[in-house]
Amino acid sequence: MSNFVELSIAKAINAGLRKCMQDNPKVLMFGEDVAQLGGVFRVTEGLHAEFGDKQIFNSPIAESGIIGTAIGLAMRGYRSVTEIQFDGFIFPAFDQITTQLAKMQNRSEGFTPMPVVVRVPYGGGIGAVEHHSESPEAYFAHTAGLRVVTPSNPNDAYWMIQQAILSDDPVMFFEPKRRYWQKGPVNLDEPPMDSYTASVLRQGTQVTIATYGPMTAVALQAAEIAASEGKSIEVIDLRSLSPIDFPTIIESVKKTGRLIVAHEASSSFSVSSEVSARITEDAFYHLEAPVIRVGGFDVPYPAAKLEEVFLPDADRLLEAVDRSLAY
Repeated sequence: MSNFVELSIAKAINAGLRKCMQDNPKVLMFGEDVAQLGGVFRVTEGLHAEFGDKQIFNSPIAESGIIGTAIGLAMRGYRSVTEIQFDGFIFPAFDQITTQLAKMQNRSEGFTPMPVVVRVPYGGGIGAVEHHSESPEAYFAHTAGLRVVTPSNPNDAYWMIQQAILSDDPVMFFEPKRRYWQKGPVNLDEPPMDSYTASVLRQGTQVTIATYGPMTAVALQAAEIAASEGKSIEVIDLRSLSPIDFPTIIESVKKTGRLIVAHEASSSFSVSSEVSARITEDAFYHLEAPVIRVGGFDVPYPAAKLEEVFLPDADRLLEAVDRSLAY
């Protein structure tokens, strides 16, 4: 019989980290204020008391140093889990991630694995100041050599962080910060699927919504409202942004004939751009309407008092559903 517990996404990540650190003393966790404080979102709370300075420790405020240290430790046989405190702080580490971390295995012809996880709280909805609410995932999904994943619920968070740590490839692990306190059942005994497979969360027949991370809850809310109006929406949680599980999306589009791709990030040059292009290439004759993208506006992330206007909500998704069905 499966062992289920009720956890928030933050506590599920914490539990997944704890299990990996218990199983392997070479799993290290470090970043800004992650030790005694437990991180600004308290995701690593309690781990320092259990594992001590040898497995979890604070870093200087130097993101490039955090990633550089992780690369060096990987070369010495350790599995590093790093935390970038906020999404907007990741850019000082961009050079280390894209020109070193992403390329090291290829450069060494596979001789040097890079088991490094970069945890990034991302997205909006928390009323933060500048540089504390961003959606930079497309930069890293575009970078060959990185795996990019994002959970949308506690069960996925618990298992996907463990799968990321066990990977010999570098993994960008984007955590939807506005959903950290969202609770749900976690099966402690059986993983749902591998991290790179998309999940059909709701079956439907008229329109497919493909989304990920913090927008998944919004898509499910929109589908519920649409159902009350007699419209049948299928919702897919991509879970992985690199690689993307296109066969699952194509199978859904063959059934519904319509696709909406939604995320908090700006739509131009985005994950939704790639999904739209690939589905148009690979499933064109199954489409009854153009693929529609719903995302944040093409402006710098706004001040906190305007972020609810910037972030897509159920109404914007439902308006896209109506446009799609009107073709």
